[in-house]
Amino acid sequence: MSGIFLNALGLVCTLGAGKAAVAEALFAGDSRGLRDEAGWIPGHAPPLGAVRIPLPPIPATLAVARDNRCNRLLLAAAQEIEADIRAAMSRYGNGRIGVVLGTSTGGIEEATHGLAAQRSEGAWPADYRYEHQELAGPAEFLAEWLELDGPCYVISTACTAGARAIISAQRLLQAGLCDAVICGGVDTLARLPLNGFHALGAMDPAPCNPFSHERRGINIGEAAALFLMTRERGAVQLLGTGSSSDAHHMSSPDPAGHGAMAAMRHALAEARLDAPQIDYLNLHGTATTHNDAMEAPAVATVFPHGVPCSSTKSLTGHTLAAAGALEAAFCWLSLHDGRLPPQRWDGHADPSLPSLSLVDVGACLPAAKPRRLMSNSFAFGGNNACLILGDAA
Repeated sequence: MSGIFLNALGLVCTLGAGKAAVAEALFAGDSRGLRDEAGWIPGHAPPLGAVRIPLPPIPATLAVARDNRCNRLLLAAAQEIEADIRAAMSRYGNGRIGVVLGTSTGGIEEATHGLAAQRSEGAWPADYRYEHQELAGPAEFLAEWLELDGPCYVISTACTAGARAIISAQRLLQAGLCDAVICGGVDTLARLPLNGFHALGAMDPAPCNPFSHERRGINIGEAAALFLMTRERGAVQLLGTGSSSDAHHMSSPDPAGHGAMAAMRHALAEARLDAPQIDYLNLHGTATTHNDAMEAPAVATVFPHGVPCSSTKSLTGHTLAAAGALEAAFCWLSLHDGRLPPQRWDGHADPSLPSLSLVDVGACLPAAKPRRLMSNSFAFGGNNACLILGDAA
């Protein structure tokens, strides 16, 4: 099987816009992007990981049907790797480049305003477009902007969607259907999911605390992370992927962690690696009672001798469908930089959970190559995904 490489990365999240800014804040453990935000949930102002920089405008030819915050966030990430994408277009042709994204919100915030106006005034606003709330919209927008003719679709499996998009892109290359795929995830802050998670009692009114005895739930953020994936050899290789489905409960993971362990083991098997060969694990680490109580024992079982690990959601918030791609991007940045993303928390470990080797600011990868990093993503419905990135073999 030919190698699959992640040769370009564009990203934007509450840590910053672009690889350099994000890396600087990430490796410093800078959690200042999580700020209390009023106006989203009536009577509450939870910490949210908003992107606060101006976003690029949607090109005028596409603005009528495609102008929403999700697509503007996506465009900001895509513009960082536009030169790489257009070079691939010249090399392979527009019909040989695919677009596979994960999202759960799309333009639902704009659609929500339109629905509210229709309900209160009895008529749709002039700027309302149903296309904003179609899940395929972000991938279609990128393909239209770049004039691509290859496979184009969105995966929406909640918090694994970004990771699943990367797995799906890998399969398009392996099947010979594409020579390059733009893949990743995007989600924005929106009233519908924010109020939904609040109604579930899943949101922490303070900064989240993954794996702490005092954890009380998630913070939510927004992000876009895009890779250009090809068979052309580069510095970072997608070594292995794993996926599974618990089908245990609509919103809670299998407490025994069978599906999570299966995804990790499948990824290790595909990469032809043993657990001790993994140098770092980016945990799903939502800081909810159920996720952390499932993930810690699952990790301890797969890695009985320990593995350096952290949850970066205390820096970015949980970016929902973008999380799997964003946290894979953090592994990509670590391979280029050498430093590891630290865990920000109160240090009060839950005594009912196995002890994890949580890393602090200043932790680094081994100097000797090859280095291999794993990233976990777990979602509603028991949907699990695991990615392994490493130095090119």
